[in-house]
Amino acid sequence: MTIEKHDLHREFPEFETEIHQLKMKDAHFARLFKEYHQCDHEVRRIEQGAENTSDEYLEQQKKQRLLLKDQLFSLLKQAQAVV
Repeated sequence: MTIEKHDLHREFPEFETEIHQLKMKDAHFARLFKEYHQCDHEVRRIEQGAENTSDEYLEQQKKQRLLLKDQLFSLLKQAQAVV
């Protein structure tokens, strides 16, 4: 089974410029970006079998990743509207 990466550059290729700019200029975005990346990495490791956890924990991490992605998307849309 192929485990799909969910990094922001793959999820939102149309926001590549905004992602880069916000990571450099917005500490809140940068923190959320880092947290999202860490959460995605952990989910992928669990799905690949590199880490053992309960199904409940995996689902919790997937929900956390989705929440972070929603927050980041909102910030990206705001940044795009300003330009």
